Parts: sequence; structure tokens; C-alpha cells
Amino acid sequence: QVQLVEAGGGFVQAGGSLRLSCAASGRTFSGYAMGWFRQAPGKQRELVAVIISGGTTTYADSVKGRFTISRDNAKNTVYLQMNSLKPEDTAVYYCAAHNTYLSILRGQANYWGQGTQVTVSS
Repeated sequence: QVQLVEAGGGFVQAGGSLRLSCAASGRTFSGYAMGWFRQAPGKQRELVAVIISGGTTTYADSVKGRFTISRDNAKNTVYLQMNSLKPEDTAVYYCAAHNTYLSILRGQANYWGQGTQVTVSS
């Protein structure tokens, strides 16, 4: 059974940092594009960052310079380091995987995690 399990969410004050992790199991994801998405209450899910197997990354404009996505293929894990957090970063963050980079950029995924809540207070 393939699973993506997120961890590391929580409550933080504006300006603080959190590190999310997404542990994959059930298959090897080294060849997959891995992404982080988020969904705030009343809003559509949006792409936050994507990393492909070779390490190339893509970020939403709203998080550039503050968030860093990385992956450890040996551990089948992807991370999202979030610095200088703002109240508008408050959302449920989801990990996703797709074997096609362009598809995950469009918000499509073969696999989704269950989500982890991030709350940033002002």
C-alpha cells in the first residue's frame, strides 16, 4: 500500500519557522516529482513547491525566498523548510507525488498525503 505521511505542522508566530516532512512508503519515489500544496479555509488548493528527481525546484511566487523544498531519495522523504512565516501561510499542507513534472505543476497527483495543519499567528 502506497502512503505519503506528512509531519511537522503546528502553531507558530509570524516570523517563525517550521519544517515539514513527507515520508513515502510502499514504493520508491526517487523518479517521481514531489510537491507540496496547501489549502486555506474557503480557498482553492494551491501549489507551494515542486522538486523533481534531479533536484530542480519550482516555487510559488508567494513563498520564494522563504520556503525551501528538498528531498532525500535514500529515505524516500521530501521536506519543506518554511522560514519567515506569515499569517497568510496558514493552511493545511499536503504532500503529493506524480511521475510527470508537468502534471504535478497542474495540481495533479498519483498520490496524496493526508495533510498537516500549519497555523501562523500575527
